[in-house]
Amino acid sequence: MIRFAVIGTNWITEKFIDAARQTGEIELAAVYSRTEEQAGQFAEKLGIPHRFTDLEAMAGSGAIDAVYIASPNSLHAQQAVLLMNHGKHVLCEKPIASNSAELKAMIEAAQQNGVLLMEAMKSTLMPNFEAVRDHLHKLGRIRRYVASFCQYSSRYDAYKQGAMPNAFNPAFSNGSLMDLGVYCIYPMVVLFGKPQRVKASAVLLGSGVDGEGSLIAEYGDMDAVIYHSKITHSALPSEIHGEDATMVIDKISAPGNVEIRFRDGSVETLTQPQVENTMYYEAKHFAELLKQGKRECATNSHANSLLAMEVMDEARRQAGPVFPADRK
Repeated sequence: MIRFAVIGTNWITEKFIDAARQTGEIELAAVYSRTEEQAGQFAEKLGIPHRFTDLEAMAGSGAIDAVYIASPNSLHAQQAVLLMNHGKHVLCEKPIASNSAELKAMIEAAQQNGVLLMEAMKSTLMPNFEAVRDHLHKLGRIRRYVASFCQYSSRYDAYKQGAMPNAFNPAFSNGSLMDLGVYCIYPMVVLFGKPQRVKASAVLLGSGVDGEGSLIAEYGDMDAVIYHSKITHSALPSEIHGEDATMVIDKISAPGNVEIRFRDGSVETLTQPQVENTMYYEAKHFAELLKQGKRECATNSHANSLLAMEVMDEARRQAGPVFPADRK
């Protein structure tokens, strides 16, 4: 059993813990929170034996092998590097860092310490994404990738009333591109690699983060069009357009249904059975990599994470959002 610790006591951490336990290969050994009360309540609720309020102490603990980081985006790099310097393997929530400079430091720490570092981009490890990749050739020459993730944030109403929730605070390296756009960009670089050019625009909120935006990535003989938003909602699916057929993906952040619609009107369903808690696949994959002694994921690789981050860096440079982490 791999002894895991978690950083963060929010709903996403609870979901990961449920997924990790379903793998049968991960034992939840510790939780870190800034306060003793929060750490204690979370540990008691989920049956976690060790609790920490000092990250350095947890990093040096012999009770854990790996850590799942689900803290605010701006803390990912600092926490991951500390943990990896103590020999801990790291599964880090998306986006893995604030910018490519931070990510390069994380990759360097992983390589120097011989530990596994993987971005927790669940969608690219799911069976239905594997179906996308395996059947892409049936589309003929691909001309366009269209991805949309627009989801009205539950915290936007509070923001409009004058509050400053983390989701709209640039101090935490947040915003629509970072929180939702990454789900569109990561599959793009996994499937098609590095774009030649990126053109981006965004609607900036008063706090300085982007509420919504769009991006065009040029690949020479094809392009990619991406929509993301935390201040509007959309039911649009995502698509990959080929000269022979179009592939329709219901939800780019967690593909549940995938089909190919050919020009002659025929339809091929590619949908694969999946477990309900789709975080299972990232947890299972991470555990298998550790069992095999591997230090990098082939799909959620260091190179793909860096490519996605560089695209987001350029999009922010053009569209305007600047984080305190960019000035370090």
